[in-house]
Amino acid sequence: MKRVRIGVIGCGVISGIYFQNLTNFEAVEVVACADLNAAAAQAVVDKYPSIKAVSTEALLADPTIEIVLNLTQPKFHNEVMRAGIAAGKHVYGEKPLAVEFEESAEMMVLAEKAGVRVGCAPDTFLGAGIQTCRTLIDEGAIGEPIAATAFFTSHGVESWHPAPGFYYERGGGPMLDMGPYYLTALVNFLGPARSVSGSSRATFAERTITSEPLNGTKIEVETPTHISGTVDFASGAIGTVLTTFDIWGAKLPFIEIYGSEGSLSVPNPNNFGDPVQILSREKGEWEDVPYSRPFSENSRGLGVADMAASIASGEPHRASGALASHVLEILHAFNLSSESGKRIDLTTTCDRPAPLPVDLLNFG
Repeated sequence: MKRVRIGVIGCGVISGIYFQNLTNFEAVEVVACADLNAAAAQAVVDKYPSIKAVSTEALLADPTIEIVLNLTQPKFHNEVMRAGIAAGKHVYGEKPLAVEFEESAEMMVLAEKAGVRVGCAPDTFLGAGIQTCRTLIDEGAIGEPIAATAFFTSHGVESWHPAPGFYYERGGGPMLDMGPYYLTALVNFLGPARSVSGSSRATFAERTITSEPLNGTKIEVETPTHISGTVDFASGAIGTVLTTFDIWGAKLPFIEIYGSEGSLSVPNPNNFGDPVQILSREKGEWEDVPYSRPFSENSRGLGVADMAASIASGEPHRASGALASHVLEILHAFNLSSESGKRIDLTTTCDRPAPLPVDLLNFG
């Protein structure tokens, strides 16, 4: 298989696991990186000498680079992705696809006109845990899915993240930060959504950073930090969703899928592994289920590798722009519903991504 050449824009905290994994996937070759902070790009080169540090302009102009991997902060996602598309590159970005849903919709139109692909994290739904759950659902292990719950609860990121300010800007908050993991998993299980209702609030107008190096710095909160609501899926299933940075603790599952013949306990969608459990109508108690799929370790970059392999084969890739744009519309719809007091009918849809075959990608 010809290796697809990748250039990475953004060498911050999240980039480390991408560089580590993408240097091990046979489908791809990372050849260049760029960052406004030259020291961050140089640190990558020091660790991976086969990668060269270049300017963003030089990376986009390199005719040998086929995929631009965008790992910048959310407020730069749309700008960098559009620049990659304008340069005739396939683009793959960290979540969310853009800050505003309208930006993602415009991006998809531009990509179609340019004849290039758009991909987007999260790719955790391609990991062993969620793919094992997908197999169980497809095989009818819990009957017809009728409902789901999805809960992300925390008291924010300012106690551990070295630069947490952007989490509380527009484009941040728990729904746009963590919601993509949960809603992408739900669309993978249940198919696209058709409408959303929600309520949201920002409980604390100001946050105090307690992590280093900004310990004691105040952050003004510009986005809702507690959002909950319901999602009606086109399949007829109903999802209950909660994301929050405002509570100190909870005893809630990550995701559960409820079917006509049983229930499924889904692992943390921010991870690739974690236990899978099923409760059937016949047995009436929870049982552990072994993985039926690979990639149980932290495999971020899996979606990029799948996109590269799919470009070569001409098949659709799974962590697609259409999926990410649909999920982004869902995420914004919670706040739109809260502000308007009305249920929001969605304007987008997407295909339910195909399962990831066991032997599609070689790693190591």
